[in-house]
Amino acid sequence: MRNATIVAPQPEAVEAGAEVLERGGNAIDAALACAFVQGVVDPQMAGIGGFGSMHVYMPKKGVHEILEFYARAPLKAAPDMWLDKIKHQSRDGFGYVLEGNISDIGYLAVCTPGSLKGYETALRDYGTFDWADLIKPAIRLARHGFMIRNHMHWYWVKDQSNDGFANTLDKLRFSAAGRRTYFHDGTLKNVGDLLVNKDMAETLERIARSGGSDIFYHGELAEQIADDFKAHGGLIDREDLARYELSKVEPVWGDYRDNRIATSPPPGSGFPMLELLHIMEQFDVGSLQHGSAEHVRILFEAMKRMTIDKDAHMGDPAYVDVPYEKLLSKEHAKVHAGAIKAGEIASVSRLDGSQRDTTHISVIDKDGNAVAMTHTLGSPSGAITDGLGFMYNGTMSRFNPLPGKPGSIAPGKRRPSSAAPTIVFKGDEPSIVIGAPGGSYIAPAVAQCLMNMIDFDMSVHEAVSAPRIVGVSNTIDICNRIRHSVEDELRAQGYPVARSPQTYAFAAVHAIKIDGGISKGAADPQRDGMAISVA
Repeated sequence: MRNATIVAPQPEAVEAGAEVLERGGNAIDAALACAFVQGVVDPQMAGIGGFGSMHVYMPKKGVHEILEFYARAPLKAAPDMWLDKIKHQSRDGFGYVLEGNISDIGYLAVCTPGSLKGYETALRDYGTFDWADLIKPAIRLARHGFMIRNHMHWYWVKDQSNDGFANTLDKLRFSAAGRRTYFHDGTLKNVGDLLVNKDMAETLERIARSGGSDIFYHGELAEQIADDFKAHGGLIDREDLARYELSKVEPVWGDYRDNRIATSPPPGSGFPMLELLHIMEQFDVGSLQHGSAEHVRILFEAMKRMTIDKDAHMGDPAYVDVPYEKLLSKEHAKVHAGAIKAGEIASVSRLDGSQRDTTHISVIDKDGNAVAMTHTLGSPSGAITDGLGFMYNGTMSRFNPLPGKPGSIAPGKRRPSSAAPTIVFKGDEPSIVIGAPGGSYIAPAVAQCLMNMIDFDMSVHEAVSAPRIVGVSNTIDICNRIRHSVEDELRAQGYPVARSPQTYAFAAVHAIKIDGGISKGAADPQRDGMAISVA
């Protein structure tokens, strides 16, 4: 490799990671510095109250694995705990709406966080930097502040009532700490205003001094967290934190037109992304006009079939059997493709007949070490322990409240994740490092960007910027750059179509493409990010 590259949705975080690369750190060091900053400068998207997974490839050490630090349901949780509270499922299938939004906002919404233990494990097993050194940029930005960016503020004020979930604005004002941090004289802070979070800075300083994650899972922070949850009727206690475990697994593999693709196994959504690619491989995608009615129709039908399989089978493999090997077989893909070619229209069912809250980092260093890391709050809960500064995840709403389903609630269970951190290989060398935030839209968006580069020979910048569609319900969702004539043609064929007002819509893919030993990164224009390459 002749250079190193890092890309993520937040400029401040990318800069922190790039500085680590310039100082001789490896891809894992850079990703972790970036991740800590993301938790400060995008605190409703990620942070130490969240969870995620890191796809790590280190050729000189013979390492290629997925570090899973997913959130776990409280040990007091039960499969039928909310059976009498069910209202409906969101149209995109990402979550379930209950009476009073009790699984979406407040302390009952929170699963046991895994991010801090994930960061510590990654540094210990793959990194080279000092723990406290990596956290310094995040502490500085929390203490001295940063400017509120466009996408952050857009997300804060976005109306999510159509899906039935609580709005982020209500979550920001849920706690006294939130009202102090995000509002000024009762008015929400605006784009360009300085956001300072001294409580978070002090919490990060305590973690830096402690040398690891024990303070959060066994020590004084664990005590503060448990006491706060008890006082507010939450389910998480000292036992949940003390018994939290992460895991390491091998990636699942697929192939697409002579490209070998490694991605996340269940409960991650790498395998649905691969299934979509395997279906699309049965079509001559490159001969289609990108964004044409026929291109969109085939994509939509393939996405629906991927979604039906995901909904039927996805869950925590420690609790349910997920037959992803069968779903990834080329024979299975040919059956789906045959139905599409025959003009059959698939139907996605939802319980009682969007954009989500995550962030991503892609990195490759000069030694060829690669990291694709997706981490998140799932959605923010609004809950902040007074004095700690960080918001907890709101992941309980992602479990199916009906017992007996692959994604049902169970004590200590990991809920199905939409993350698909992916590394593509051409021969034995990485050629693409890619991933995205965006909930149910992640798998369709990542697959489309890969097809853009492989089938349409787009540059990485063109690929992440090209118009996208998603098909995770019975309506084709199109971005505002799909031509109206295409929309009219699809409607004439009997398809419901929903046009997004966003120019760049549906997940936010952040990718690196490697060609001839030179890496180039691209940040999705939907968000505020950037790529930096280091010579």
